[in-house]
Amino acid sequence: MSKRIVFVTTFPVAADFGRDMVPAGYDLVVTEAGSAEYKAALADAEYLVGFVDMLVQDQLFADAPNLKLIQLLSAGYNSADIEAAHKAGVPICNNGGANSTAVSEHAILLMLAVSRQLVKQHVNVAAGRWRGNEPPKLHELRDKTVGIIGLGSIGKKTARLAAAFGMHVTYYDIARLSEAEEDALGVRFRLFSEIIQESDLISLHVPLNDSTRHMIGKPEFAAMQNDAILVNTSRGPVVDEAALIDALSTGAIAAAGLDVFDEEPTSPDNPLLKLDNVTLTAHMAGPTFESHKARVRNAFDNVQRVDRGEAPLWVIQELAE
Repeated sequence: MSKRIVFVTTFPVAADFGRDMVPAGYDLVVTEAGSAEYKAALADAEYLVGFVDMLVQDQLFADAPNLKLIQLLSAGYNSADIEAAHKAGVPICNNGGANSTAVSEHAILLMLAVSRQLVKQHVNVAAGRWRGNEPPKLHELRDKTVGIIGLGSIGKKTARLAAAFGMHVTYYDIARLSEAEEDALGVRFRLFSEIIQESDLISLHVPLNDSTRHMIGKPEFAAMQNDAILVNTSRGPVVDEAALIDALSTGAIAAAGLDVFDEEPTSPDNPLLKLDNVTLTAHMAGPTFESHKARVRNAFDNVQRVDRGEAPLWVIQELAE
């Protein structure tokens, strides 16, 4: 009997890669969460693959008693009930850095877009105003200090790209690199408070958990340089959104580039949508054509590892033993 993989995604390109890349001997069911097909497929499912952290609840393990692995296509897993997975003895694995290139490029994209006021320039030219009512105040990235908070796989790739632009790269992470590793990457450790106070640009690359929720709030904005730029491609609640709106509105900081929000999709009444010193994207830093293929490749590799009786890769920290 074929071993069943239930594959859940709202991205058609990821579903196409899933169908193309599924290893021989596996029964792949591509479905939407909550559908009748999804519920029926769980009964014999051994592997759950997809953007599924929000599905990890006690009920999942009751509906899928044969489950051996929950393989996320995402890097984050903040919606998962980790205790439920722990009780069921089922590992949860993230995407193994499959989207790290995409997200790091997007972080640099937002740094450039904000520094060069790209959106404002586009709007002016498209409206026939050429340079608008007054020439925009534009900045280069070269020689700016970027403080990276969270130096995992995405943070490291952002550091390399920032260095290529001639930026001075500092970082804060609870897992500090050795001096030799810092030399090789071209970064220097700073205390969290130093990152906040000294950086021209701050780029966030941390998971969302109890220790990172609202780690950037009113006190941090008050301590930042008033010409600082905040870039967030991690998770929205890492930043106190109300405090961010106040900081952008009052000039406590110069600007922000955001791919994530407190609530997604964000409300059309969100004041962030009305500010002209913020550049916004719709949680689209990670989903590129290339990253979807890498996610699926990593997922099926992990499925086969578990099927061979090996330990899976990329088990989330809370379940790693």
